[in-house]
Amino acid sequence: MKFFPEKLSIPDRRMHPFIDPDEIWRYINEMKPDRVRVREIISKSLAKNRLTLAETAMLVNTTDNDLVEEIKAGARELKEKVYGNRIVLFAPLYVGNRCSNNCKYCGFRASNTNALRKTLSDEEIVSEVEALEDNGQKRLILVYGEHKEYSAEYIAHTVRLVYGVKKGQGEIRRVNINAAPFDIDGFRTIGKSGIGTYQVFQETYHPEAYTWYHLGGKKADYEWRLTSLDRAQEAGIDDVGIGALFGLYDWRFEVLGLVRHTNHLEACYNIGPHTISFPRIKDAAMLDMDGRYMVSDDDFMKLVAILRLAVPYTGLILTAREDPDVRREVLRYGVSQIDGGTKIELGSYSDIRNEAQNLNKEQFKIADERSLAEVIDELLSTGYLPSFCTSCYRMGRTGEHFMEFSVPGFIKRFCTPNAILTLSEYICDYAGPDLAAKGWAAIEREVSVLDPAVAQATRDRIDKIRKGERDLYF
Repeated sequence: MKFFPEKLSIPDRRMHPFIDPDEIWRYINEMKPDRVRVREIISKSLAKNRLTLAETAMLVNTTDNDLVEEIKAGARELKEKVYGNRIVLFAPLYVGNRCSNNCKYCGFRASNTNALRKTLSDEEIVSEVEALEDNGQKRLILVYGEHKEYSAEYIAHTVRLVYGVKKGQGEIRRVNINAAPFDIDGFRTIGKSGIGTYQVFQETYHPEAYTWYHLGGKKADYEWRLTSLDRAQEAGIDDVGIGALFGLYDWRFEVLGLVRHTNHLEACYNIGPHTISFPRIKDAAMLDMDGRYMVSDDDFMKLVAILRLAVPYTGLILTAREDPDVRREVLRYGVSQIDGGTKIELGSYSDIRNEAQNLNKEQFKIADERSLAEVIDELLSTGYLPSFCTSCYRMGRTGEHFMEFSVPGFIKRFCTPNAILTLSEYICDYAGPDLAAKGWAAIEREVSVLDPAVAQATRDRIDKIRKGERDLYF
């Protein structure tokens, strides 16, 4: 891999490889934790300043238990400053699992001849979306295998199809995408369909490790994948999500890789990633791993806290790969989005048989199989504010405009009342009596601490929602 972005001007760094493994390892090997310096770094983050690679490396190298607890405490405080206590909810919808890649960690890998391949028909997509709407979902991420069948035109078609499904009071207001990287024209085609965030996970940022796991298909091209979100930005998609699959390589390297990716996007496009995801390896059909890089629960919680401090304004996504106990704990360290009521077998949302997970039908095994209502109930019980908010997209607060609001922390002024309004909708349309009572109590508590003018405007909108109006936001 050719690496030379530092020799280029910032505009010329676009769509060039930006990961230098020697640079990252140099930071890891040279940054020795110092109690005073670690505390200074935490304070810098709490002032909502993004951390450098060197500062992030010092945090990942911190092993003193007391200092690690200070890192976690800092992450909790920062999350409250930037996002408040809200947790945004979404669901994944797998559209097709055909795949031409051969990735050693994935149940969809091309060499898995036992996999039951399927692409949902338009009618099946509609049925799935209706079932999701019946549960109260408002935000989806559509997931596709990497296959020629899932062209840019096809993805754009399915996005428009999903937006068009309305059942009762239900509707999907934001569709995110997790799919193959495209060229600029392909990204432009998908962007015109009205998507929210486009996710491409690098899986591992270490080039050599990348070749160990990606044995065939277009995904074996490290550079094509690494520069994919540059092409998305060039195509006008200014809202992107990055991620690494923890367990493929040293977790410290991957954390710095994610921060380096953030640096690159900000330097070249003045827009950091909207979200960062950090899934851990889970059981999958034909999983081929030696386990030496598996991440313990303790290190997982630590790395999430470090990511929160390293990129204060970026949404952190925690998925149902993790079991409820782990999710409950990791939420404390800065997570802002989770999925709920998750099913990843194609066609399973509308299938009332509720069969056990079948790894020949799924990409990996999920560990949190609770319903959306159960997830919301626990969030309310533990002091969080569940949110289905999509107002930033309706108000044009994306990309650089989103950064203008989120970096200084002003986004909280919009997110809290909008979270209240979307929770009010959920209570009116989908909650049982006990959950409704708990939800209204939480709403009253949240409204009571808002600025008086915002509180009154929020109460006025809640009254309208109780009378049947929907999709009200600030």
